[in-house]
Amino acid sequence: MKNFYRSSVKKRVKVEIEKRNYYLLRRRQIKAETEAWEKMTEEYREFQREMCEKKLAPNLPYVKSLFAGWFEPLSKAIEKEQKSPNTKKHQEAYAPYIDSLPADKMAIIVMHKMMGLLMMGHEYRYVRVVQAAIQIGMAVELEVRIQTFLEKTKNSSKKKVLIQAQPDVTKENEMLRKRVKTLIKRKRIMEVQKILRNEEYQPWGRDKQAKLGCRLIELLTEIAYVQSPASQSADTPPDIRPAFRHIFKIVAMESGHVRKCGVIECDKMILTGLERTARHMIIPYVPMLVPPRKWKGQQQDAVKNAPTTQMQKIYEALDTLGNTKWRVNKRLLHVVESIWAAGGDIAGLVNREDVSIPDLNSEDSSEIREWRWSVRKAKKMNQELHSQRCDIELKLSVARRMKDEEGFYYPHNLDFRGRAYPMHPHLNHLSSDLCRGILEFAEGRPLGKSGLRWLRIHLANLYGAGVEKLSYDGRLEFVESHLNDIIDSADNPLGGNRWWLTAEDPFQCLAACINLSETLKSSMVHAMACSTMLHWEETLYLEAAAVNLVAGEKPSDVYSEIAARVHDIMQRDSEKDSTSYPNALLAKILIGQVNRKLVKQTVMTSVYGVTFIGAREQIKRRLLEKGHITDDQLLFSASCYAARVTLEALGEIFEAARGTMCWLGDCAKVIASENQPVRWTTPLGLPVVQPYFKTKRHIIKTSLQVLALQREGSTVEVKKQRTAFPPNFVHSLDGTHMMMTAIACRDAGLRFAGVHDSFWTHACDIDKMNQILREKFVELYSIPILEKAASPEASKCGPAVIMSKESEILRWSKILIRGIQGTECEDFCQRLKWRYHEIQVGSPKTFVAVEPSAPGSGIACAHKMRNQPLLGLRDQQRQAASEETAPAGLSGSTSSEQQAKKQPTSRIERRNSSKRAR
Repeated sequence: MKNFYRSSVKKRVKVEIEKRNYYLLRRRQIKAETEAWEKMTEEYREFQREMCEKKLAPNLPYVKSLFAGWFEPLSKAIEKEQKSPNTKKHQEAYAPYIDSLPADKMAIIVMHKMMGLLMMGHEYRYVRVVQAAIQIGMAVELEVRIQTFLEKTKNSSKKKVLIQAQPDVTKENEMLRKRVKTLIKRKRIMEVQKILRNEEYQPWGRDKQAKLGCRLIELLTEIAYVQSPASQSADTPPDIRPAFRHIFKIVAMESGHVRKCGVIECDKMILTGLERTARHMIIPYVPMLVPPRKWKGQQQDAVKNAPTTQMQKIYEALDTLGNTKWRVNKRLLHVVESIWAAGGDIAGLVNREDVSIPDLNSEDSSEIREWRWSVRKAKKMNQELHSQRCDIELKLSVARRMKDEEGFYYPHNLDFRGRAYPMHPHLNHLSSDLCRGILEFAEGRPLGKSGLRWLRIHLANLYGAGVEKLSYDGRLEFVESHLNDIIDSADNPLGGNRWWLTAEDPFQCLAACINLSETLKSSMVHAMACSTMLHWEETLYLEAAAVNLVAGEKPSDVYSEIAARVHDIMQRDSEKDSTSYPNALLAKILIGQVNRKLVKQTVMTSVYGVTFIGAREQIKRRLLEKGHITDDQLLFSASCYAARVTLEALGEIFEAARGTMCWLGDCAKVIASENQPVRWTTPLGLPVVQPYFKTKRHIIKTSLQVLALQREGSTVEVKKQRTAFPPNFVHSLDGTHMMMTAIACRDAGLRFAGVHDSFWTHACDIDKMNQILREKFVELYSIPILEKAASPEASKCGPAVIMSKESEILRWSKILIRGIQGTECEDFCQRLKWRYHEIQVGSPKTFVAVEPSAPGSGIACAHKMRNQPLLGLRDQQRQAASEETAPAGLSGSTSSEQQAKKQPTSRIERRNSSKRAR
């Protein structure tokens, strides 16, 4: 009895401690989310005092010293703007909003957002004015909303005075305010948010954001200066230059077009300083210290046009992904920091030094042209290196900040297709090998014999170089033969033989080496394994045997198969006469360079509808890495030829898959041609609408320049709707499979993380997850995917993609196809033994045919009649078209009477025939 009492007391004490720790972390989380800018404001005030009193400017980080110098002048300039009368026309738009925050806080936001954009922009030394203005305006508006929330829930005497000074306030509002005060006293912030969520808030809009942002940028450019370190001595005159310049440049837009735009360009000295000190940039919203709030419905900004019950499974999956607890692998972080401090350039880390700019040593015109091309190429490479350095610094800054935390969480959200992504952008498990190596599960599990086996297989998979395509026994033998290298890598990663650097994923491989080494050195097999997050890949796109949906001794390698076919085609071309076939020379040059890596990216992106230009650029990068071709013109020609051959090989090997993609694209074209976006519903109930519309330019005048804002119009972009539908549809299915697996793993007590079609768990739980993911895969494809996707009852968002039920077709109210003759459609469907329906929506009528036993055949028929209307065709052509249109087994026989029917050929005859049919 005493033992039972003691154990129950211990349990209660443990629960109380856990609850207390949770609330402490929760308070830290709320503070981190709401007080980020206040903290930075106080920090810069302190920096300024230190600089004045102790002359510490040379000891401050470069960017912080810049900010400390700009902070006071910018704050005063904003404060002056806030107090100035609103007389100018351009002030009318932003004047009410420039007063919405204190000047010092607004100055902090402007400086940090501008520096962040310069670090992460596509144009690495400048940022477009319209982009910077909107981003700054959005950041200010977000902070205003947060501060408004805090003010309304603040228990202060000022609010009491305010209530007394408003005699027209109703009793209901007074009771609501008292309720808010009571909840704040009890620290029940979530209930306060529910109350305030019902209050109206008028968004500022892009125009106001852009005008406010432009004015703040203008103030920053007026007060921000930099001084060269070489000119800071007393013997030389100071070299003081503007930190930012507003100029106009011809830049490449996201759409690929070239346009002259206003940009903010930073001084080169700032660019150099940013690379060294990106770690000191503020990142207000880092991974959470407590599990994120549960998704409950559209009030939490989920899909608003679907009932809550329909979305319940999706909410559960997002909660499961968000509740996975992570931590930083300190040993890995130390190795990364050491490599980065030494200059990088190994293990996939970028070199911290720029490429040297070549000198001009000749006056020959041809050599000058080559020199200019080399200079342009070197500058472009340096810009790319700068962007990559800043990206690494941002990732490492988050890792440094979170390394001492017991654990943290990543809240997840969905894109419009249903794929899940962490909401924190920098250090997450969807990112590079660097991030995946640094992160590990915070809660370990006993490894066991099965886990030890999977850990070794996992290490072999990470090593790559074809090892991952061996059988399981072959991979285990590979690890056994390299045990000495593995232990050496774990014990002395930088001073030993550094075997782990030869892996395709070096940092993840090193993490697995450390984990396996610790396990083998332990006397117990049940070592705690945290970083062994096994990636179980399954591709949902191609044919069964090629993607390991059929049992085999070792994994099938579709990339090697494509590479072999490309090699055969090039071998055949190389034997041709080069005088009549110029590609023969290219084939001879490339035939020794064809391998799995050359074609892998193109094969992977083929399911996304990769274009010839995209394939050419992918292969060009691989050839450039090999270094065998140095001439730029020859490299371009070889890339074009290799891309053409690779796409040809893809079409031969995966003819059925590519045919299906083309068919889906044609269906999307039919729908989009009627100015309707393509819509469908995933098997978990997520309504999907492709958000591709033509944009319109909206001109607004600001104090800095005239801005052209892009606004989404109401006209559907047909080409984008067509090309994006096949990959988006497939991505919605792999996202569905991942979420189904996540829920099942949660129910089975497994820790789960997912990266689209890659599933992670502890090594000891791989066998369980293997069974679960296969069961969910079979469950997913046991339902009629196309039929369910097209159900209007499920989507509740208008016309669907593909219909295969009579009752559904009869309820359609939108036009899919126009101008199909009634007698022609009837004749066509009778020959195929299909039922059909006609829908009167204006004039002319719309006909949709359907065959219930073949989902999707109706839209195929409609599509064929849309693009090749059988009007006026001969009997043989009509029969060929019907056989081409019908699915296998549904071609049917054509009666002589139907073939003998005369079809109206003129417009008047077709119109009269249509009237008779009605």
